[in-house]
Amino acid sequence: MSIVLLKDVRKDYPLGKTTVHALQGVELDISTGSFISIVGPSGSGKTTLLNIIGCVDQATTGSITIDDQDVSRMTDNQLTDLRLFKIGFIFQSFNLIPVLNVLENVEFPLLLMKKYTSKEIRKKAEEMIEHVRITEQISQRPSELSGGQRQRVAIARALVTSPRIVLADEPTANLDSETGAQILSLMKRINEQNNVTFIFSTHDPDVLKYANDVIKIRDGKVIERIKCQ
Repeated sequence: MSIVLLKDVRKDYPLGKTTVHALQGVELDISTGSFISIVGPSGSGKTTLLNIIGCVDQATTGSITIDDQDVSRMTDNQLTDLRLFKIGFIFQSFNLIPVLNVLENVEFPLLLMKKYTSKEIRKKAEEMIEHVRITEQISQRPSELSGGQRQRVAIARALVTSPRIVLADEPTANLDSETGAQILSLMKRINEQNNVTFIFSTHDPDVLKYANDVIKIRDGKVIERIKCQ
């Protein structure tokens, strides 16, 4: 069953008197529970593609369906709810809130959802922090954590809302190879145990051995899709 379906998606950016064609007729069908790696050189359109799937940017033309919902027909409020309730984001720069500790960072998206009591929020956040194995740092702020620990917090925050899709933009870029491998193993375990669909961009060749499918993109076009497992 498709959870992400893109048909002839194009994204253009005006740049002075010229136009940058960031995506050029992308066709993509991603099944629920997939672990997908999008690879390509800098400027190939990887991040733009993730932003389109994550509904943080709008396509210039084309059809985008996320979890059976036609994105083009949704209002701004509906798109906000889609991002909050169904999509989790993991960034290479972590994007943690510096004045909040680990627990508070993970609780934050649950507060935005406005559907849980404070007791339920605390319980869900603590369970997810334990799930990513960073309970010992629960009271520390991001500045007191290593890169790998920050990324674990970012993963916990992305997963605490029980999203259907997690988008990760270069999730191992700021980590050493050993820590990066630990983070990828963690994401793969969550993917298999919870049937969460992971879609991530990367330059890291070590990532490919974890992926079900590798999607190669160049100059805004999907040039190859390789089935790995």
